[in-house]
Amino acid sequence: MSDKRYTGNIITDNPTDPTANSGANYGVANGVWSLAEAKTFSAAGKWPVPASAPSAPSIGTASAGNATATVPFTANSDGGLDVTSFIATSNPGSITGSASSSPITVTGLSNGTAYTFTVTATNVVGTSAASSASNSVSPVQPQRGLFYSGGTGGGVATNTIDYIDIASTGNATDFGDSWAALDGPTNGVASSTTRALFAQGRYADQMRGRIDYVTIFSTGNASDFGDAGSGRYGAQCSNGTKALFMGRQGNGANYALAQQVTIASTGNATSFGNLSSGRETYQAGFANSTRGMAVGGPSGASSNQMEYFTFASASNSTDFGNMSIQRKSPMAASNGTRGCMAGHDDSTTTSIEYVTIASTGNATSFGELSLGRGRGGAVASNVRICFGGGTSSSTRRNTIDYITIASTGNATDFGDLTVAREYISSGCNGHGGLT
Repeated sequence: MSDKRYTGNIITDNPTDPTANSGANYGVANGVWSLAEAKTFSAAGKWPVPASAPSAPSIGTASAGNATATVPFTANSDGGLDVTSFIATSNPGSITGSASSSPITVTGLSNGTAYTFTVTATNVVGTSAASSASNSVSPVQPQRGLFYSGGTGGGVATNTIDYIDIASTGNATDFGDSWAALDGPTNGVASSTTRALFAQGRYADQMRGRIDYVTIFSTGNASDFGDAGSGRYGAQCSNGTKALFMGRQGNGANYALAQQVTIASTGNATSFGNLSSGRETYQAGFANSTRGMAVGGPSGASSNQMEYFTFASASNSTDFGNMSIQRKSPMAASNGTRGCMAGHDDSTTTSIEYVTIASTGNATSFGELSLGRGRGGAVASNVRICFGGGTSSSTRRNTIDYITIASTGNATDFGDLTVAREYISSGCNGHGGLT
């Protein structure tokens, strides 16, 4: 390109065209130019390097996670300079996330809130116009289920706490430990969206009344909440505020007493009312936001009974109806509409039944467990119930299977608990008492 060259390599042969570079190297080219070459590059519009702010990116399809969103995009013209960052901004809230390439993860969002996102690109000259808005997404907390402690046979128990993601399938993962290896903690779910409670059990062949709690979306060992009186083999349920512990066996006697605690606090349980006569032990519990139910019971005619308490008013239980078979230590859980009961004691019973919690009446057939058993635990989301563990033919099981609550039909294999066990307590953040 040069019209004149000097000797001594003061000016190199074949100097390269200027190229865009980021930061302080903007406009640098390899080689040394003569004045004529510089004029020629300038006349050709190659030097100084022409540059501008980038063009707006093209938005992709956003997706949501737990208080997060992932925002993909396609970069367009960089304006002649390297883009230093891409920024996604939420609407509402103007919450931002940045990345050097697609996709961008935006954190700190509110679960249950609908968001759209725009993306901008920035180089040393400036920032692009915003992309068009993304599709609307709503972050959501995963539906986690916990299986707490339980007996492993021969008077031996485990302190294991497992957890699963109810919406998926797969084996359970270790969460932490209960305060001791407990055989016979309360059967059912007593949880808010953030905290799960587990009451009563047998430790070292002695009846214990301690209430444990864990924070559902952490992992780690359980902490002391308070005391519910010595006992085991009762039932528990809750709405988002209040937990009920219904019936217990302790110190050589059975107790029909129902007790209550406020989940967000700590402290000892106080009296709420009483179950009907002969229904003191071996029930399971579930709830919607206004009613807490106890189903099943000790062997005999009463073990097909169902009754309910109204959370808003401390009083004795009211008869709901009957199940079609006797169920001692069944597995039970619910969404806000239906409660489902499955299995029976140390047996190969596969029957699953359901009720509509807001009504009264006898249970209706739902389907069959994938493996007949009783004495397990159950957790729920608004879509699924997962039944975990239990005993059949004197063998402790690690089986987890699930049903889709809104339909009827047989249970499907989900995965396995980390330890095969029976008499399991449960916790979850999406059960029927929360809706």
